[in-house]
Amino acid sequence: MILSRSRASLALQAEKSNLRDGRTSDKSRVPDVEEFISKQDYTGAVTVLEFKRLSGKKDVKLLEWLGYSYFHYGAHDKALAIYKELLGMPDADDVYHTYSSACLFYLAKYKEAEAEAQKGPNIPLQTRIFFHLAHKFNDETKLMLYHQQLTDSTEDQLSLASIHFHRAHYQEATDIYKRLLLEHRDYLALNVYVALCYCKLDYYDVSLEILAVYLQAHPDSALAVNLKACNHFRLYNGKAAEAELKQLQQLTGHQHHLDNDLIRHNLVVFQNGENALQVLPPMLESDMPPEARLNLVIYYLRSNDIQEAYNLIKDLEPGTPQEYILKGVVHASIGQLHDSTEHLKMAQQYFQLVGASASECDTIPGRQCMASCFFLLKQFEDVLIYLKSVKTYFFNDVDFNWNYGIARAATGEYKEAEETLLLIHNERYKTEYCYVSWLSRCYIMNGKPRKAWEMYLRMDTSDESFALLQLIANDCYRMGHFFYAAKAFDILERLDPNPEYWEGKRGACVGNFQMVIAGDDDDDDNNDLDNAHDDDEGGVFVMMMMMMTMMTTMMMMMMTTMITITITIMITMMRMRMRMRMMTVTVMMMISWDDGYDEGSDDDVKDDGAA
Repeated sequence: MILSRSRASLALQAEKSNLRDGRTSDKSRVPDVEEFISKQDYTGAVTVLEFKRLSGKKDVKLLEWLGYSYFHYGAHDKALAIYKELLGMPDADDVYHTYSSACLFYLAKYKEAEAEAQKGPNIPLQTRIFFHLAHKFNDETKLMLYHQQLTDSTEDQLSLASIHFHRAHYQEATDIYKRLLLEHRDYLALNVYVALCYCKLDYYDVSLEILAVYLQAHPDSALAVNLKACNHFRLYNGKAAEAELKQLQQLTGHQHHLDNDLIRHNLVVFQNGENALQVLPPMLESDMPPEARLNLVIYYLRSNDIQEAYNLIKDLEPGTPQEYILKGVVHASIGQLHDSTEHLKMAQQYFQLVGASASECDTIPGRQCMASCFFLLKQFEDVLIYLKSVKTYFFNDVDFNWNYGIARAATGEYKEAEETLLLIHNERYKTEYCYVSWLSRCYIMNGKPRKAWEMYLRMDTSDESFALLQLIANDCYRMGHFFYAAKAFDILERLDPNPEYWEGKRGACVGNFQMVIAGDDDDDDNNDLDNAHDDDEGGVFVMMMMMMTMMTTMMMMMMTTMITITITIMITMMRMRMRMRMMTVTVMMMISWDDGYDEGSDDDVKDDGAA
């Protein structure tokens, strides 16, 4: 907001006339208020004015200058007190109500600011205050009404650009600032506004180039150096950003600039949340800067204090993509924590709203939102489409690798999933059951059951360790890693004497023995079996020995049976051969008797013929 400076200009003219009257400056005299304000040294101006005030000089012009200096110094509460004092004087100008409203606006007392502005005269400053209040109240009707009342004046156009900026219409704000900069090239501060818009549009290099124009003239500007630090934070890291703020301290020679709320807020961000609970909560009352609430929510999420994060953001009406995204993340976290379908559905809607919007659909946050939306819907093929498109920007990002690894595992890409999940080095993430279970499954599917078993051994006894045992037992059985399946089923049976676990263990033992007989067993499994009696898997070892003994006995019984059957067949065949021989002798004897009988008959026939 740009305040009307008409009265300040009159005071400046009065000071100039006094100088022309003969009171010229020299090295020994105290600088005038005009000199301090022209150098934007409001601390010096306040010091001089307060000295004059305490010395007994207490006129209207002095108080106006003091209120103006306090306001631009950022001490809006003290400026408000000065304007209240002016209003208490006889024949006070109603414009002080408007100035008081401006102070109340910066103190985030919007209702009081509106009431105070209504008491003031109908001037452009009042219109601008109502315009900004309509934005704060989310009153679109009044916002459009006061928008139509704005003129082409520099102040009104700057106010309009400010509203565009706060509504995340950064390109529209940039267009206004550029046009004003072409008309007023000596307004160097416009370069800072343009650079801020480009920073919001993620053009950090361009932002730095434009910002350099202003920093050449004002290298000790706290706002400009802070913006430069923010660009370095986005381009590099927090240490590079913090180094820029240290240069500001060296330029000014004192810590004063670093006591600014905006800079203290950003230092918390640059230092990855350090001192967040000391710095950010006091800023929530004034809502300045507005990112303080969002960053405190992020701090609570990173500290795994999800309920506090939800309490802080549940009443926030989102108006920017960042607010929508953060509300979606909080609802997703609270929904997973309490297994709430309602919260998960709201999170999915927030993510879809941002990801499908025309302004965000092709941005990195927009694609991440669509990936999160499909993740909650468990459509992991669609998740991978969006995550693969931004993978190059998040190679070492823990949260991205978490989601990307799980999505690849859910689609059966276990080798790539294992590689991605192993990139996560956050110890808190690595102890969560979701991570442990998915990585264990990847190990098993990739032929590394021993690593999955070692992950179970590192866990404490709990419901999660029991669930992991079930996963190892079933997945190892399905993939043919029968030894580790047998060990898992053995422990499950001891913890819960369920007949299914006994059958699973028996089947795994038989499967492992069959692989040994067929020569398809793993040498590591054999070594583990040889050493099983030295470990705590005694039940599996005994089971294996019993199964091997049973199988050996069955083989011996089968061999004995085969021998018995063979001998029986041989004896039977010998008996049949002896019988065949006896039958042959009998037949031969019968043939011989038949031949003798036939010969006698023939002779008789012959004799009869002769007769």
